[in-house]
Amino acid sequence: MHAPATSRIPVELLLRAYRSGIFPMADHRSDAEVYWVEPRERAIIPLDGLRLSKSFRKVLRQDRFRVTCDTAFDQVIGECAAPREEHAESWISHRIEASYNALHLAGHAHSIECWRDGELVGGLYGVGFDRVFCGESMFSRTDDASKVALAWLVAAMRAAGFALLDCQFMTEHLARMGAVALPQARYIDLLAQAEGHPSVSLPEAVSRFGAASSPGKAIVQSLTQTS
Repeated sequence: MHAPATSRIPVELLLRAYRSGIFPMADHRSDAEVYWVEPRERAIIPLDGLRLSKSFRKVLRQDRFRVTCDTAFDQVIGECAAPREEHAESWISHRIEASYNALHLAGHAHSIECWRDGELVGGLYGVGFDRVFCGESMFSRTDDASKVALAWLVAAMRAAGFALLDCQFMTEHLARMGAVALPQARYIDLLAQAEGHPSVSLPEAVSRFGAASSPGKAIVQSLTQTS
């Protein structure tokens, strides 16, 4: 099921909202309405603050997954929107899904994909503008796939000269990975400071890591370097 083009949230409206610290959600998958959210408290992952346990560094170095950027955006958002046992309803409605697919086609939404044996087993997607990436959702069909996607995202953002990784709401999982909570007013300040352009695009930065002889080792080395 796809939302007709007329009901999609316009690309420019979405970008204007994100630049103002606001984003859309829906009450359920088939909800035709969206509501705009401005959290009082915002979660971000400092780009020099991603926590890598010894066991997770080993996972990264093992290159269990082939990692790509923007090769299967529609599949990633579809997986993120799929019902999960712990969440009976998805806030990613068909209208929101269609809107972000259009935003991706316009070059302002990106996905990180984890593949194993040619199958998509994990990933994340979000909105990119200026030197900001707003992570929207992630999914994992196998152990550590979404964590690997997040590690690659942070390493690529660091390498490309991004400044701000927004995670919207704090969760225990994100806190364990190094996320911190900020008042919304502080987040708006950080948005303003992150104007400008990264030195390379996110897909290009991911591609460069993927071209290394051992991509996972390159990711770990990049993330453990002090900035």
